[in-house]
Parts: sequence; structure tokens; C-alpha cells
Amino acid sequence: MKLAKIIDNTRCIGCHACTTACKSENEVPIGVDRTRVKYVETGVFPNARRHFQVTRCNQCEHPPCVYICPVTAMYQRPDGLVEFDQDACIGCRACMAACPYDAVYIDPESHSAAKCHFCAHRLELDLQPACVVVCPEEAIIIGDLDDPESVVSRRIAREGAQVRKPELGTSPKLFYIGGSHVTLRPEAAARPDGDIFMWASQRGDETVGRGAGNVASTLLAYDTAHVIPWGVDVALYMWTKSLSAGALLVAALALVSGHLAGSTLVRIAAPILAILFLAVTLVLLVIDLEHPKKFYTILTRPQWKSWLVRGAVILTAFGALAGIWMIAGFAAQWLPISTLWWLSWPMLVAASLAACYTAFLLAQATGRELWSSPLAAPHLIVQSALAGSGALIMVVAALDAPGSGIASASDIEWLGNVFVVSLLTHVVFVVAELFMPHRSTHVARAVDTVVKGKYATEFWVGVVIVGVVLPLVLVMIGTTGIAWALAAAIALIGLYVWEYVWVFAGQSVPLS
Repeated sequence: MKLAKIIDNTRCIGCHACTTACKSENEVPIGVDRTRVKYVETGVFPNARRHFQVTRCNQCEHPPCVYICPVTAMYQRPDGLVEFDQDACIGCRACMAACPYDAVYIDPESHSAAKCHFCAHRLELDLQPACVVVCPEEAIIIGDLDDPESVVSRRIAREGAQVRKPELGTSPKLFYIGGSHVTLRPEAAARPDGDIFMWASQRGDETVGRGAGNVASTLLAYDTAHVIPWGVDVALYMWTKSLSAGALLVAALALVSGHLAGSTLVRIAAPILAILFLAVTLVLLVIDLEHPKKFYTILTRPQWKSWLVRGAVILTAFGALAGIWMIAGFAAQWLPISTLWWLSWPMLVAASLAACYTAFLLAQATGRELWSSPLAAPHLIVQSALAGSGALIMVVAALDAPGSGIASASDIEWLGNVFVVSLLTHVVFVVAELFMPHRSTHVARAVDTVVKGKYATEFWVGVVIVGVVLPLVLVMIGTTGIAWALAAAIALIGLYVWEYVWVFAGQSVPLS
């Protein structure tokens, strides 16, 4: 059995009966919806038309929300329906970020993820979903796709049907008959000025950006507010993780290339920085959860397809190796001098994985197409090298090297070279991410918010001027450790602003 649903847009009158029936049947709290109706108006009076679209969970055959959920709170039933377990949910909001159809929300009462589940409790009693029963125009139909004689199968075969975003490979089982491009593609309709809709307005901190309106005289007339699932905590987590992984990535790279051997910077400072910022990273990850007390279930009931789980394992392994490195560093006088050199090879792997696994996690957020860049993983490794070398340069300046003996002059020069090369390589990746041809209209719209839209000030001032231009100027004119440390500090500020812009721009394009 493969249950599916048809929305007949040639019959829908936009009455919202499905929305209210769903809220009543499933006791959905005020402020969130499992099913909703969107209005888009096209043309110019008197030649104008209003289009309706019922939006809800698409019950994907390949559901991104299930694959990204770290604790199997989102799961797929044998009949293909995607169901959720609110008791298991830790509130990471990964399913919200992953859903290309903006169908998942955090219940304000249970603080767990929820969505349309096809009224599964009614199906088990041989009843139809509440929205199907209440629709006055019979615009909502359910059936078994595996049964060629079902109404759904016959109507799809006879009349044809459309699904939303088929190019993403989720294989949705919510079909639209008579659907319009201006409703199926949310970026096609411009949002009204001030987000003032029919009978409603939305607060700017809740809406998910503005459609560019690539269809003439096309306006989104009515919609509900959509919360951005990941915010400042995620940007901070990416930044602190870059610092943690980068400190030992650069230290290991130094040892295998014949630099900083036996120095206090590599033996003591680097692992302390790594462990300190790893602890901060883990705290940020935990406090960002809606149910922080359940954080341990990522390891006790893992869903191994999720890069949240894989990332937790990688960070655990990296932290353990960092601890071994620090112990070996403090005990260097009793250990062979080559001990840290041998540890450098597995550390290069562990630190690189700790730096770049977030790229694969963000790629699981299928609807956020900006994050699916093939350059993301190597870029994150470069960012970690930049963060690590910058942090170590600041440590050197704080301890007044080379006079303190923490590192030789040639070693400090090598560290400065790593910093400059990493910074310039970071610039190359940023240019490639933003100014090379884009894979889709969705990505182009997200990039527009960075280059000339909502986040343009943060990008041009914070990322370009503060994060790149000023550090390079200081490096070129500076002859003291203080100048290099200042360059490193403001480069790290610029790196955080880049993480902030990347996280928010990726969520700036409407999904429904």
C-alpha cells in the first residue's frame, strides 16, 4: 500500500474548512497549522484571478525529515505515511530545516516537532482524514497508488497531476490537479510591502524572506507566518567548531610538515584551545534544543542516516583524540619525541571531519538549496584552518613570542603563512559560492539576499571589509606580533559574520 492525496485546484474555493477541521481533529494549538491555504493573485484589474493552494505535508516517498532526524522521532510507516513521535523528539528542528515544503513546525505546547500525519488515527478506524470529510467541494481525495483502480490512481492517469519540487528527488505523494506555477513555486509570487496580507500581517522576524516575483503582476495575497528554524546558535556553533577543529588541524599540519616540533604552542596551547571551544560547541548544540535534557538520546537511540548523529560521533572521537594529544603534550618529557608526530596523522583526519561534517548535515536540509553547495565541505576545512591559525597567532602574541620560547621566529612565520593562505583561499571559496553560475532559481534568490538584499550590509562590511580587507592590510603593513594578532582577531570576527550570513541566507527563500 502506498497512500497518496490529491488536491483538485479546479474545485478548491479557498474556504479554509480543511485548515479548521485539521486543527479541531488534531488539537493543533493557535499559531501553527498542519494544513493551510495560500492565496496568490495574478493579473491586473479587471483581468485578475485568485489562485488557491492547500499546503501540508507531502508524505514523501524519500522523506528528508526522516533521514535527518537524529532520534527516529520522524519515521515512515509501512504504508508510506510519515509519522512522528513527540515523546522521542529532542526539538533540534532539523526536520523543519530539511522539509522542502515547510510542512513541519514546533508545537508551542509540547515543544516537539509535528505536522500533518494523514489523520493516521482515523485511518486505523477505517475513517477518512478530517480534511477529506469536511471539504465541501470534494477537492481533497485520498487513495492507494499501488492500486491502479483507486480513485487517486485513475485520476492521476486520466487527468495528469503535478507535485511540488520534483527535482529534489523526494517523490512527494501529494498531487495537485490544475495546479498553477505561481502557487506551486513559492518564489514565483512577490510578497506584499510590509508583509500586509488579506486579514493579516506578519512580524518581520517570523517570515522566511521575500519572493522576487518573477511572474508579472503576481502577488502573494494571503499566507501564514513561517519561522526560520535555525538561527544565531547555529552560526555560533559553526564558528566555535571551526576554532576547535582548526587549532589541532593546524598543529597537526605543522608537525607533519616539520614545523613547531616540541613547541608549547603545539603541545599545550592547541589542545587546550580545541577542547575549550569543543565544550562551547557542545553547550551551544544542547541549549539550542527544545528538549535539552534529552540530548543524550542522539547516542542512545541514533538514526544513523542523520548527519547530526554522525557529527556527534565525529565530535566525540575528535574530543577523545584531543584529550590524548593534551595528555601526551603535558607528558612530553617522558614520551618519545615522535609521539605527537604519530598522533598528527589521525588528528588530521579527525579534525578535518569535525570541520566539514556540517556541510553534509546542511545538505540534508533538502529545501535549503544554498546549503547544498559541493564546495561547502572543503570550504569548511579552509575556514577551520583560518580560525585555528588565527587563534594560535593570538596565543603567540599574548605570550610575547618568540622571546618566551613558545615558538621560533621561523615557526611563527610559517603560522602567519598558513593564516594568509587560508584567508585568501576562503575569499576564493566565497567568490565561487556567490558569483559563479547558480544551480537553481532558489539558490540565485538566496545569493541575492547576501549580495544586494537583506544581508548585504553584513556581507560587504562584516565579511569583506572587516573579515578580509583589514586583516590583509594589517598583515602587509604590520611588523609586530600585535599587528598580526589584531589581523587574526578581526578575521575571526569576519568569519563569524560569514557563518551568520550563510545560515540565514540559506533560509531566506520561501518554501511554501
